[in-house]
Amino acid sequence: MNLKTNKTLLILLLLLSSAFGFSQSNTHPNVILIITDDQGYGDLGITGNPHVKTPVIDKFASENIRFNKFYVSPVCAPTRSSLMTGRYSLRTGVRDTYNGGATMAGNEVTIAEMLKQANYTSGAFGKWHLGDNFPSRPNDQGFDESVIHLAGGMGQVGDFTNYFKFDKSYFDPVLWHNGQTEQYQGYCSDIFTDQAIQFIEKNKQHPFFCYLAFNAPHTPLQVPEKYYEMYKDIDPTSGFEADNRPFPEMTEKDKEDARKVYAMVTNIDDNVGKLLKKLDELNVAENTVVVFMTDNGPQQRRYVAGMRGKKGTVYRGGVRVPFFIRLPGAAHGSKSIETTTAHIDILPTLADICKVDLPKDKKIDGKSLLPLILDKKIDWANRPLFFYWTRRYPELYYGMALQKGKFKLVGHTDYNANIEAFELFDIETDGFEQNNIVQNNKDLAKELKSELEKFYYELIGSENLNNSQAIWVGNKNENPVVLNRNDAGGDRGIWSQEEIYGKWDVSIEEGTYNAKFKFIKPLETAGRMYLEMGSVINQIQNHTTNTDIIEMKNIHLNKMDGELIPFYSTGGKRIFPFWVELEKLD
Repeated sequence: MNLKTNKTLLILLLLLSSAFGFSQSNTHPNVILIITDDQGYGDLGITGNPHVKTPVIDKFASENIRFNKFYVSPVCAPTRSSLMTGRYSLRTGVRDTYNGGATMAGNEVTIAEMLKQANYTSGAFGKWHLGDNFPSRPNDQGFDESVIHLAGGMGQVGDFTNYFKFDKSYFDPVLWHNGQTEQYQGYCSDIFTDQAIQFIEKNKQHPFFCYLAFNAPHTPLQVPEKYYEMYKDIDPTSGFEADNRPFPEMTEKDKEDARKVYAMVTNIDDNVGKLLKKLDELNVAENTVVVFMTDNGPQQRRYVAGMRGKKGTVYRGGVRVPFFIRLPGAAHGSKSIETTTAHIDILPTLADICKVDLPKDKKIDGKSLLPLILDKKIDWANRPLFFYWTRRYPELYYGMALQKGKFKLVGHTDYNANIEAFELFDIETDGFEQNNIVQNNKDLAKELKSELEKFYYELIGSENLNNSQAIWVGNKNENPVVLNRNDAGGDRGIWSQEEIYGKWDVSIEEGTYNAKFKFIKPLETAGRMYLEMGSVINQIQNHTTNTDIIEMKNIHLNKMDGELIPFYSTGGKRIFPFWVELEKLD
């Protein structure tokens, strides 16, 4: 073979490599995954909202790859566990957003852990919501750097470091940097972006994975004044007069909430712009995968592109979200993809792009999106997707759906209901899910119901769901341990109540401990503090009134896997602590 032929072959190989969007230099490209919280499909200019100002994200979407039928779970923690693992959330042990159901099993393999095969450095910034104690924190699950808030929302009861700041919890927060508290200055979304940029600057010389998970525009709806000023005078219901799509009824509170949400989204847009600009300045943009998505539909009523439902529902308004991706060195540029895809596809897609193996010994429910991006002929038309949402655990046929091809079966009915009690939609012709066609398509509905049942029974039998991840107490990786309300089980809907039964699932190392119990309000009367762990009960008389802290010192605890149950008994009442700190002394 002569020199001219060799040169021709080399040119052809380079052209082919460019056509597929990759070159030898980006075998292991950097990855940035941006996800926002409770930002619905309609909260962007590019998806038809005439009010919200999102020029950066709109431009990013228009210039890159748009998956127009991308789905997630109806609420945040399940979505986050699925995108981190490529698995339905119930397989990972995540079944709720609190009630002790938002802790992902430590044996799950995250994107960060998977990318360790190629020596990626990983950082998580913002909202984690998959467990606040060892072994479920970001720094236990493959992330080398993390700056996060606790629980599902900044200032919620589980985020005890910011809870008592009330309407200022998004400003100057106390955050958790690699498992330790630190005070930060500024607005939360700005802080998380700045921390992500610092991480990128530090690790630009080798492959990195940056997970930037904004907690905005989740409630409480707090935003810097300059952003609110942009929207304070708008009517969020205007501008849709010529739109034939359904539009939700909005109260005055809904309208004011929309103004604040749009302000928070514009702040996010500015921060995304700042991050993308930094990639250019560091000359790493051409070797970086960038993803933008949201975690579920809007929490409040507002424009959602005509779709039915919102956060917490299995209708499209609750589970269809924007998903945009930019690949390194991509020659295909702008593209819209109409194939049905989902959050479970993110991990296998990144495995494919970054040339690493999928996790072994785990059932991966998702598929790589790369063949779709590269226009390879594949048939996903009949791939089923399962959705559910009820508090605590899934309830058969209630808040449950199966989507397959152009049909979607929705159940909001009893466990023994007949097929006529379900809803069946042709989402190809009825994307707004307004026309229930079950009466004339009962055989089809029964087939989908049978497939839904298979999903349900398989998923509720998952090992990590039935053997939920215990919080490790007395372990050297986290001592002391602070148990928060978000991870407390017990009575259904446990939140900030005082008189309620609560507990934590724990695995305790034998040793001597100090215990501290914090209460939401000062205790007004004398009583006894109890700490129950299986057959072992410790109690102490408290004579101090108007205190919100009780301590037990030098308690000997045996090695135990089970339930830790604390309560304060006074005047016939049993008061559950706001949080419990356990510190191993030996």
